[in-house]
Parts: sequence; structure tokens; C-alpha cells
Amino acid sequence: MSRIGKMPVSIPAGVTVDVKGDNVVHVKGPKGELTQQMHKDMLIAVEEGAVVVKRPSEDKMHKSLHGLTRTLIHNMVEGVEKGFSKELEVNGVGYRAAKQGKQLVMNLGYSHQVIMDEIPGITIDVPAPNKIIISGPNKQMVGQFAAEVREKRPPEPYKGKGIKYSTEVVRRKEGKAGGKKK
Repeated sequence: MSRIGKMPVSIPAGVTVDVKGDNVVHVKGPKGELTQQMHKDMLIAVEEGAVVVKRPSEDKMHKSLHGLTRTLIHNMVEGVEKGFSKELEVNGVGYRAAKQGKQLVMNLGYSHQVIMDEIPGITIDVPAPNKIIISGPNKQMVGQFAAEVREKRPPEPYKGKGIKYSTEVVRRKEGKAGGKKK
């Protein structure tokens, strides 16, 4: 039995979970609402204030889908209740970020400004010129958008300049060895 899959997902107060035909799970809460199609073979039921996921057989595919389905539903419930966020840091002389309307405008050492539009379901916050906070109810969308922002100038190992996650540790390298000294 899957250790993760057999645990029920408790439904907190203020959150509603509906499972419709074809395993379409709809979760609604204070931070928004999410809908996702789960695999058709999984058995999903809402029982006594919790969501229970069961598998129809002991097939390898059903075993692998069991824990995945439970985790996806748990992330949906947690997302509409508390939300998810990723914090990014901008390091480098002259590197900075600002929010203008619904756009994230970044100066990253290029000859032009890098501009990214806020997508629906994602909120961008820039509390300081070197800090970007991306938040929303969908864990996958928050992580993907944060990765796309980081991709605009990933941290480099020699001076540490670039955009990095606040929890990320950039392994620094030593520069070129000096020439012969006489």
C-alpha cells in the first residue's frame, strides 16, 4: 500500500471539494478555486470531511498513480486555503526589479529591460528592488512562473550575479589563476 496514497486529505473549514464524473476534482476556498482532471482509474471519494483516494488493483501503474493523485489533491486543498509562494532574489550591481501595473520590469544587465506580464492566477509582488515574490493557489503555476523569471538571468558562479531562489545556494568558483609573477 502506498504510504502517501493511503492517507486521507483532510478538508479544512471554508474549503469545499467536489468530485464529478470522469474524476474531475473541483476545490474551492478563500484563495480561489482549482479544477483538475485526475486519472480515470483512480477511485476518489469525499468521506466525513476528508478526501480518500483508492486504487482499483495492484498494477504497477495504479500503484504509481495512487500517491500522485493524493498529492495533487492535497496541493489543491492547501493552495486554495493558504496559497503557495516562491521568493526570488536579484543580485548584481545595477540589477533590479519593479512592478509597473500588471508587469514585472527587470534591469538585468542587458541593453534592454526584461518585461514579463502577470498571468491569471499568479500574483507578483516586489517589496524591494532586489526581491520578487510570486504567489498563487496553483503550486505548479507558481513554480513554473518562478522558473521562467529565474531563467531570464540565472546566477553565475564567479560573481554570483543573477536571479536566484531565496533558499538556493550558489556554489562560487575561483576566478582565473594569475599569470607568472616575477
